[in-house]
Amino acid sequence: MKQLDKVEILKNVGSSWFALGVNVLVGIFLSPYILHRLGDEAFGLWVLIFSITGYYGLFDLGIRSSIVRYVAKYSATNDYEELTRLINTAMASYGSVGMLALLVTFTGAFYVASIFKVPTNFLTTARLLFLVVGTAVSLGFPLGVFGGILEGLQRFYLLNFTSVSSTLLRASLIVLALRRGGGLLTVALITVSLPLLAALVNATVVLHLVPLRFGPRYVDRSSLRRIANYSGATFMIIMAGRLRFKTDAMVIGTFVSSAAITYFAIGSRLVDYAGEVISSLAQIFVPMSSQSDATGDMDRLRKIFVAGNRACALIIFPIAAILIILGKSVIEVWVGHRYVAISYPVLLVLLIPSTFMLAQAASARTLFGMAKHKTLAIVVFMEGVANLILSIVLVRRFGIMGDAVGTAIPLTCTTLWFLPRHLCRVLGLRVRTYVRQAFVLPLALTMPLIAVLLLMRHWFVAHSYLQLAVQLLVGSGIYALGLVWAIWTHKAWQVEGIRDEETARETAMALVETYQQEEA
Repeated sequence: MKQLDKVEILKNVGSSWFALGVNVLVGIFLSPYILHRLGDEAFGLWVLIFSITGYYGLFDLGIRSSIVRYVAKYSATNDYEELTRLINTAMASYGSVGMLALLVTFTGAFYVASIFKVPTNFLTTARLLFLVVGTAVSLGFPLGVFGGILEGLQRFYLLNFTSVSSTLLRASLIVLALRRGGGLLTVALITVSLPLLAALVNATVVLHLVPLRFGPRYVDRSSLRRIANYSGATFMIIMAGRLRFKTDAMVIGTFVSSAAITYFAIGSRLVDYAGEVISSLAQIFVPMSSQSDATGDMDRLRKIFVAGNRACALIIFPIAAILIILGKSVIEVWVGHRYVAISYPVLLVLLIPSTFMLAQAASARTLFGMAKHKTLAIVVFMEGVANLILSIVLVRRFGIMGDAVGTAIPLTCTTLWFLPRHLCRVLGLRVRTYVRQAFVLPLALTMPLIAVLLLMRHWFVAHSYLQLAVQLLVGSGIYALGLVWAIWTHKAWQVEGIRDEETARETAMALVETYQQEEA
């Protein structure tokens, strides 16, 4: 990817990974602390309420993604008049969304305890917790515009600075509150207040960087139509994401118990951490793809797609290998031995298809940047519906493992069969060329790591943070040597054979066909 701005990429990705590292470390040490202080039932209720309010993300309607795309486009052309209209229209839309979310919060607070299997002594707490979390999420809609602006400007490092500060302050306040006898509601109030404070800081930064003006006269129909046209498919993808990954706690809470959510959440949370690592990298590909699409640079788009997925695979393959081989030790050291027997199988079932998906995280971002994500939206929505149906059917017979399998089957089908073929058709690439360019190097570099981890686990099984750290350091060191070699020889980002004479005619025909279908 020699033509890409590596300095800008490294700055954004580096700050994103630093912010993520802080967030993961805080989560690793804070989650068991909260769990053991509050107990299984309270912690399960915590996960349940945040899962329910996570569905408020559906109210986003895809607006934030349109902000990122068009901020990248208008800032590249210095069209601040259109940018002002876009932002004002988006804020007006988000204001309406926030009011609707507040209405849902006040209504749902009276029914949440009766719908789910909440212990009698937690009924009042469940209602209050729903009110606190739902209100904060509602207020976050209009404030979230400024975070989207920073993403569109590719100022991820500024966004990450406020995120790190918010995370560290949140963790400190939660520990202080629990030591002083605070309960679930206190922890929730701290958790939801800090992101709002960070959003206000982001707003201050944006107003300093961009000459924006605010007022009702800047809200216009053309900007609303532009947002709606782009956001329609995005909204479907958001809905699919909730069905794919946010229904588990509700299904388990409905058909099993709130305590069972805790066992599922431990395994799934480790997968989520891995996903957050990749998302921190992949988020930069949306504005990059948008700018390349605006200038008609298809060669750069192909490089973003191939090298972007290779970068994602270079990260997720070793993480997956570590979790598969050392997953039992990770869970035992993290939250305790009694969770291993149930949470580790959940981890395995979810991790394998998630690895296939995360290794191709740049694919969806490339489509978003090109505004060619309609087909993806339909497919992942169908996957989400299948996920929910299978989870409900299987959880009744197999418990939380049934729910995990219900998630894994549709996800595997989408990521292995649809995603690579669709992207290669859109960008005019051969699937085998894409697979070879994107995944052979990451897989080859991961094999020595796997061998070392298996050998070390044969010598001793880790039962403490120190023992686990030794295994991780040795294994990671072996992988790091290979990665340094790949970077030093430019193999980590080099993309070859994308525009050779053999595939030129096939590429042109595929592009014409794709654009005709999308226009239709």
